[in-house]
Amino acid sequence: MNSMNIKSFWKAVISQDRAELPSYFIEDASIFWHCTNEQFSVEEYVKVNCDYPGKWEGEIERLVENKDEVILAGHVYSSDKKISCHVVSFIKLVNDKISRLDEYWADDGEAPGWRRKMNLGKPFKA
Repeated sequence: MNSMNIKSFWKAVISQDRAELPSYFIEDASIFWHCTNEQFSVEEYVKVNCDYPGKWEGEIERLVENKDEVILAGHVYSSDKKISCHVVSFIKLVNDKISRLDEYWADDGEAPGWRRKMNLGKPFKA
């Protein structure tokens, strides 16, 4: 287990805490948003996260921690509940700070029509 508090990091991300967020990263950490092909420095990541429009809420749905790696699956949604998405984050740690963050973001929504027509599967959340 690592000693970095991932839940505190998550809270800083969701609350867009510009002052606290940098403290979770090593100085030259790299952040990758794979779905949009973007790479950020820590400074850029803090800016893009904290300047993202709206107020946000969210919860960690799954957390797997090893010595120097963490996998987090989270649900993020706007305070007005009009936007909902999920993120999977792969976090690489060096000396209990993030050295690399790989994130995959997806908007929540209904299965596409072609798949619904197949009448396969079923919802697993109410």
